[in-house]
Amino acid sequence: MPWITTAAAQPVQPVPTISAPVSELLASSPSIAIGNGQITARIAPPGPHAFYRGTRFDQAGAITSLKLNGREFYGPWFDRTASDVLDYAYDANGAIVAGPDSTTSGPVEEFAPLDFAPSPGLFVKIGVGVLRQPDTQPYDHYRHYKVVDAGNWSTKATKTGVTLTQTLKKGEAAYTYEKILRLVPGRSELMIEHRLTNTGSKPINTTVYDHNFLRLTPGNAGTTVTFTFPLTVATNPPPPDLIRAEGNTLTYLRPMKFKERISFLIAGFGNTAADYDIAIRDTAGEGVTIKGDQPITRLNIFAIDKVQSVEPYIAIDLAPGEEKRWSYAYTFSAH
Repeated sequence: MPWITTAAAQPVQPVPTISAPVSELLASSPSIAIGNGQITARIAPPGPHAFYRGTRFDQAGAITSLKLNGREFYGPWFDRTASDVLDYAYDANGAIVAGPDSTTSGPVEEFAPLDFAPSPGLFVKIGVGVLRQPDTQPYDHYRHYKVVDAGNWSTKATKTGVTLTQTLKKGEAAYTYEKILRLVPGRSELMIEHRLTNTGSKPINTTVYDHNFLRLTPGNAGTTVTFTFPLTVATNPPPPDLIRAEGNTLTYLRPMKFKERISFLIAGFGNTAADYDIAIRDTAGEGVTIKGDQPITRLNIFAIDKVQSVEPYIAIDLAPGEEKRWSYAYTFSAH
């Protein structure tokens, strides 16, 4: 199994003293508006002035807004940004300050690195590019690595969708990565479709997960997360007064406290794509259902009081010349 992230291991760091409001980042970065008569969304393409410029997540198409019937499901979960913050922290006024590698929003994805070694050299992250490892430290996805080669990006937009394509070659490692975000006509549904082609001479073995930064209910009180299988909490159980795990459902019993953070693994899923079927609802029954067409290999739950995330992982193993396609369907409900 290739490297996978450990979302619980947030770095300890000082209180940030200098930061900028997220409104400045939104105002200075380009975005593409799409809609289908039900959903309206804004997609932030990659580039030097992109909304997301970090090296942790895939840079293809952060969603800075997605609304159905006037209800916002995505958008920045942080208040301010600062270049010297790792992951996120709180300033003296209690605002969430995100660093460059966590300054993103929406259903963003993170690939495990390729060719990483704990020694000076180069490695690859799909959706980011060729990065430089400057020392002998182990890989840390909260760390910002220098991008040596971002490859070639192209963006094509229609009224209902955006196609983003990255081509990259680093010695024997080379690929073409295509990601399409499109709104389905006549439905309150977003499709995220992927195609990864190994154009190099060595295998690509990695994992990818979707962080799913969902802004559903402040504090998450009353939110339910329902799976197709009887679940068990595998690691780091949440406080019993916060979350109840019963049958195939997680229920948030109270609002999360200021600075409270949870991250734990879920077990019980099988080895078919049928278990990639997750319904997240508030007390009024509004929310989103996420269905993938690949088996889940790992499943993490993350939350703070501003955002709730279900993080399913899938595996990618491509021999030279092989191609893999996968997709996720997001169906939203709002009265």
